[in-house]
Amino acid sequence: MSPEAFDAWTRSELAAVEDALSAWVPADAPAGLGAAMRYGVLDGGKRLRPLLVMAAAQALDGSRAAALRAAVAVELIHAYSLVHDDMPCMDNDVLRRGKPTVHVQFGQAQAMLAGDAMQALAFEVLTPDEGVEPALQARLVALLARAAGHDGMAGGQAIDLASIGRALDEQALRDMHRRKTGALLRASVLMGAACGRCSSVCLQALGDYGAAVGLAFQVVDDILDVTQASDKLGKTAGKDSDANKPTYVSVLGLEAARAHARTLRLQAHAALAASGLGGGAAVLATLADRVVEREH
Repeated sequence: MSPEAFDAWTRSELAAVEDALSAWVPADAPAGLGAAMRYGVLDGGKRLRPLLVMAAAQALDGSRAAALRAAVAVELIHAYSLVHDDMPCMDNDVLRRGKPTVHVQFGQAQAMLAGDAMQALAFEVLTPDEGVEPALQARLVALLARAAGHDGMAGGQAIDLASIGRALDEQALRDMHRRKTGALLRASVLMGAACGRCSSVCLQALGDYGAAVGLAFQVVDDILDVTQASDKLGKTAGKDSDANKPTYVSVLGLEAARAHARTLRLQAHAALAASGLGGGAAVLATLADRVVEREH
């Protein structure tokens, strides 16, 4: 896929997702809650998870209406997790997406409530009264709930907090990030796939692709944490090393981490080749490339 075609596709899909987020995240929630919610999710972020949803749905000629709802829902879950992660009781950060974190801007109690409301809103978005078949609604809800819960993102964050100051081997680090970061990225691909028709072989391959991309994203994040400045990252650089958290750089070393990211990129492409989607997977392939190329 040419860079020009991919960039045009990305601009179009990002605009659609941003418009839907703006329409569905309420400004009029009581006592200023809507302002905190909108601050936490709008006007910032790479939107990788929604793009993965839309690309997978497109590859399988799936329902665009359902895919857009899935894209918004997964971004709401991701954004709520960042709001909570940044709070003093967890990662204690003051900068996110190039602006003060929600608890700095609105206070800790409002930030906690905004995250809670965004999580609930994600499942409300997935279950409209009409426009998405009930069976598909149930499938999307199940995929997102499992990826966000104890066996996914929340469980990974628990391991992360429990690992401060501890030496983890690569297998333990991989398991933590498979849950904390990878589960939601993998679910994004599978939610997009659920909006279309997908054989069991194709579904397995797309799951493998999502797992590889999810881990690659975290490896590159760990690399960027030690190689780029806060103003470029949009968040506090060096935070993990300062907090004595295990990362792919601390466990493997910088060059080995870079090599691992390249290997995961190859695994993602191999999974797409096994999916049988052929040229229909071009956007997904380019997204895997862009995840790994973020360092450059």
